[in-house]
Amino acid sequence: MGFLLDTHAFLWFLGGDKKLPKPSRKIIKDINQDCYLSVASLWEMTIKIQLKKLEVSIPIEDIYDFLERNQIILLPIEIQHLSALSKLDAHHQDPFDRLIISQGISEGLTVISGDSWFHKYPVSLFWD
Repeated sequence: MGFLLDTHAFLWFLGGDKKLPKPSRKIIKDINQDCYLSVASLWEMTIKIQLKKLEVSIPIEDIYDFLERNQIILLPIEIQHLSALSKLDAHHQDPFDRLIISQGISEGLTVISGDSWFHKYPVSLFWD
């Protein structure tokens, strides 16, 4: 089984934020679990940093090193993800969330997210 981190789950893991539940943190820290971060999350973070809506504890250029140190795999956007995205109902309008959901569905990954909108989609979820 593999896990795909929603953007906020990754940010809370990165910052050591207590809002990330211990069971989710334990999964992300476990090197025997395959954990992924979508390139869409990096794109979302970059945009929000530019708009001054987000501050992160390390420069965006150092995120990849953080991912490697924590054995989190960067998941690229593939055509099958876009195909799954095109078939999603429009319960939620956030394009980054919808892409992460479509990646979780098409890759068979469990998404680590506390976002209540995600429950409206046919994706496996884990939070606490």
